[in-house]
Amino acid sequence: MTSLALPESRDLSVPAAQRHAVRPTPAWWRDATAVFAWATILFVVALWVAGGGLSAFGSLGEGVTNVGRLSGLLASVLMLQQVLLMARIPIVEQAWGQDELARVHRLVGFTSFNLMVVHIVLVTVGYSAGTDLGVVATFVDQVLHSPGMLLALAGTVALVMVVVTSVKKARARLRYESWHLLHLYAYLGAGLALPHQLWTGQDFRSNVVATVFWWGLYAASLAAVLAYRVVLPVVRSLRHRLVVSEVVAESPTVTSVVMTGRRLDRLPVRAGQFFQWRFLDGPGWTRANPYSLSAAPDGRTLRVTAEAVGDSSARLAALRPGTRVLLEGPYGRLHTGVRTRAKTVLVGAGIGITPLRAILEELPASPDGVVVIYRVGSQADIVLADELLDLARAKGGRVVAVVGHRNRDRTSWLPVDSSHLGDAEALTRIVPDIAERDVYVCGHPRWMDAVAAAAHEAGVPADAIHSERFTY
Repeated sequence: MTSLALPESRDLSVPAAQRHAVRPTPAWWRDATAVFAWATILFVVALWVAGGGLSAFGSLGEGVTNVGRLSGLLASVLMLQQVLLMARIPIVEQAWGQDELARVHRLVGFTSFNLMVVHIVLVTVGYSAGTDLGVVATFVDQVLHSPGMLLALAGTVALVMVVVTSVKKARARLRYESWHLLHLYAYLGAGLALPHQLWTGQDFRSNVVATVFWWGLYAASLAAVLAYRVVLPVVRSLRHRLVVSEVVAESPTVTSVVMTGRRLDRLPVRAGQFFQWRFLDGPGWTRANPYSLSAAPDGRTLRVTAEAVGDSSARLAALRPGTRVLLEGPYGRLHTGVRTRAKTVLVGAGIGITPLRAILEELPASPDGVVVIYRVGSQADIVLADELLDLARAKGGRVVAVVGHRNRDRTSWLPVDSSHLGDAEALTRIVPDIAERDVYVCGHPRWMDAVAAAAHEAGVPADAIHSERFTY
């Protein structure tokens, strides 16, 4: 571990007149969105009870069908909640952040799908109990003759495709762009299920309250998707008219892209957040890619810095000044608005240092107020070193480089040369008062898990550890 030498300082701080006001993210946002989600689930159960759900158990077939009805209702409300989770609603994004949002989205999605399968099986078995057709023939009969069932079957197939490609092993085999395109079929699945629910679902039409609730929830989900996934990105792209102004090679594999535009001081973005970017430079422009800001927004420019790890990121080096840029966002909770303490530790690995560099720029100056821990495999992998050092000096902090190859004998955030140290011990050696600081972490997911575990062991509470993952 090495404290990097500080050269003559350059003033990289954002002028006060251009600095974006950073307000803390209200803690109640998270509670409010969770209460809304649970309230809709409980309300669906209440509607089922009010519609005679507890009394429709006259026979085995009726009982099985009735339980199937409830599972279908719960599958529907969870599916709509999943749509809302994917809608990029600002309050939801800020309340949960990408890490938690992805985890909740996955949990809700798989639960909804499982309940949908239970619904199909139980309703088919229940209906077959009152006929001589058998289970398979009953299912075929329902698909062919019940209103909306063919559409519902097509929607189910679309959802099966989404679920299959969401399994971890399947995701690992897909490019992000391909996975993202397939994932959009969840919207198609939800839309194709609607006619079946409204035409044959008695719980959707049993009374005025139920009808208003279900139509309202579907309408709200559709409005949220259109507003935040389509209209808002288009409006912001047209309003700010971003263009590439400069392309800088930070290293043989790392490129920074600086963009200028109109009225960027009105863009509600914080240092460390990310956008989905589309560079209109030719074929492939339709594929959006998530890149964090690597410099604090100053009202005049936006900058991203990325490593060439795939076709899309490799294209950044070939961008030309004047290229138009579309943006969607900002997203993420990796920003100073979630701080809980006066002092900070920024822990980054590889290209994960870039959003932390932006956060460092936005932090207030304070003696020993910030420590930057920069983990790299070799000295050649260090990027933005001069900027980090200049900013750290201006803020009254320091930068510590942790250099060396990955330790393959254990799960650790430390290099193999530091194997004699425990993960938490190493953190406390670098930052003795780390338990009294906020800790921001960005890097490879497993590495971030090791850092978070070490920070927690060193006494940092969970709400003071902030991270962002860009896995899918």
